[in-house]
Amino acid sequence: MRLTRPMLVLAAAAVVALTGCGADGDGEAAVPETATGSLEHLAAEVRCDPNMQTDADTIRQALCGKGEEKYVLATFSTDRGQREWINTAKDYGGHYLVGRKWVAVGHEDVVAGLRGRLGGTLEEGARHDGGAHPAGHGAHGG
Repeated sequence: MRLTRPMLVLAAAAVVALTGCGADGDGEAAVPETATGSLEHLAAEVRCDPNMQTDADTIRQALCGKGEEKYVLATFSTDRGQREWINTAKDYGGHYLVGRKWVAVGHEDVVAGLRGRLGGTLEEGARHDGGAHPAGHGAHGG
């Protein structure tokens, strides 16, 4: 099954709804070797009881955590599928913890905390400052 643009947009919209504006994350903890495995294995590593949202051949996605600690945990069948999903989702902003064929998405401090258990690389989506944007092309760079 191939990820369609509507599926990617829905997933990205869910990510944005969960991430909102992140807190400043100072302090870098020791980062373990990047975890691998199924969604259930990764969820167990971070003590999450995954609430499955998508269970398809190409992507498995679940919600984890509660309140301000909520995040999305997703696994992918291919590296390419993962990168396409991340590239589309990053247009909507957010904070991403990326491993091989998996990603965790949530508030900056939440994904930074997950990194202490799962390893991985932190990535940030497009910044949306929430202010009014002038019509046309602006001179302000991101």
